[in-house]
Amino acid sequence: MKKITLVLSLLVITVASAFAQIEKPVTWSYAAKKVSKTEAILYLKATIDDRWHIYSQNIKDGGPVKTTFTFSPSKDFALVGKTTEPKAIVKFEDTFKMNVSFFEKSVIFQQKIKLNKTATVAKGKVEFMVCNDRQCLPPEEIEFSIPVK
Repeated sequence: MKKITLVLSLLVITVASAFAQIEKPVTWSYAAKKVSKTEAILYLKATIDDRWHIYSQNIKDGGPVKTTFTFSPSKDFALVGKTTEPKAIVKFEDTFKMNVSFFEKSVIFQQKIKLNKTATVAKGKVEFMVCNDRQCLPPEEIEFSIPVK
């Protein structure tokens, strides 16, 4: 009898987990465009579901997890300056008791690179946190690989 109860319990848990939906309100896409023989711009785009937002790279300590880009070192290219972003929405959030900068719907971050080779692949990772008016999901880290031709 104990075996049947255990099997039924495991079956119920398995079925329940199959119906539980993992929320992924942000999808990332990447592109690169050469602006000269020795320079290119990397485009890192976040597409954000309705009622969700991700945070700017420029968040003060004590606030939410800011969006951070880390590029893997390469002899093929060098970063030129910092990753840029468009003007963010700024709003006071009670949760953090401070003004925070964030993006809704979509945002394109850009990173200029100096090429040491005609073609390369820029690799790295982006860390970000996504929230809505009810909850924040745990920070997520996603690896990327952007061909530059």
